[in-house]
Amino acid sequence: MALDTNRKYMTRSQSEAALIDVGLREHMLRVYNYMASGLALTGIVALLVASSEAAIQLIFGTGLFWIVALAPLGLVFFLSFRIQHMSARTAQAVFWIYAGLMGLSLASIFLQFTGASVARVFFITAGTFAAMSLYGYTTKRDLSAVGSFLFMGLIGLIIASVVNIFLASSMLHFVISVAGVIIFTGLTAWDTQKIKEMYVAGDDEEVGGKKAIMGALTLYLDFINLFIMLMHLLGERR
Repeated sequence: MALDTNRKYMTRSQSEAALIDVGLREHMLRVYNYMASGLALTGIVALLVASSEAAIQLIFGTGLFWIVALAPLGLVFFLSFRIQHMSARTAQAVFWIYAGLMGLSLASIFLQFTGASVARVFFITAGTFAAMSLYGYTTKRDLSAVGSFLFMGLIGLIIASVVNIFLASSMLHFVISVAGVIIFTGLTAWDTQKIKEMYVAGDDEEVGGKKAIMGALTLYLDFINLFIMLMHLLGERR
């Protein structure tokens, strides 16, 4: 009798674990789909702007550039602090707006660098991102300590970037780019692990949708910043 009870308990536990595993895979697939769609929107907008002389003059030849450059940052903070008070559909709309604005800003990449080098660096970024995200998803090692160290490095990177706006040092620019590649490569693994750990089986559609959007935004930022840093190192200027 006790043996049958244990078998039933083990069977039920295994079934619940299998359901959680399936739910987690579906959640992560949702995150990656949102992220990939955001990157595609960013790329399309950037390419369209870079192909239009009128759009280039409007954005990069006027004060509108500062709005385009700073608006995405404002949306990131808005989404991060207000997502609990908005619906999943609204959060998704904010994410698409953010991706589109990033496309306006990143049009400068297509203007500064050759198309061949942009494509090459994109695939290098995609390969690096995929490898590190897979590592973060599958590893049993707790990456919290590494992630905290990388986050402190990110703060230092931001400060150094602001300082270099005034110094305009090519050497410091190179150091920032190298450090940025290392930091965002590591953050990709850590953020993937965090997204995985934040998943809770049984979340309703609304909560699960908002978690997926925030996860997509986090990985989107890792990818974009890694791409920009690699462009500064490997891109061929026109």
